[in-house]
Amino acid sequence: MTSVYEAAGGMDAMRRLAGAWHARVLADEVVAHAFSHGYDPDHTEHLAAYWAEALGGPVSGIAESRVVRMHSGNGVHEEMDRRAIACFDGALDDVGLAAGDPVRRELHDYFAWATTTTMAAHPDSPDEVPDGLVIPRWRSMSGR
Repeated sequence: MTSVYEAAGGMDAMRRLAGAWHARVLADEVVAHAFSHGYDPDHTEHLAAYWAEALGGPVSGIAESRVVRMHSGNGVHEEMDRRAIACFDGALDDVGLAAGDPVRRELHDYFAWATTTTMAAHPDSPDEVPDGLVIPRWRSMSGR
């Protein structure tokens, strides 16, 4: 069975998607707030590696607990989440994934799920995030 990672085009596709998503979120007046403190110049590459692992690609070595902590303690932010997902959908357009493409649907579903579950699981404090979390793997093209 083909993984979403493979069906999407592998690491090069993840890099293009991460770059397109970053360009869109930095231009969005609500979502850009999450990056107002700046971000590591390697963030796009790390994001691509994270998505690759989650979607069935190679293990990245990225610590899930650290990633979840970075997204925690900021309260509930449903509007920001909706806009981040809209930016992701726009990035899917930017990288040429057409509406109706099953890979596009899988990528959208994964990103929407990750944004509204694991990354939103600890709105009150990053101290609530347990150590030892592993990057949740999105199942092959059959979804969750």
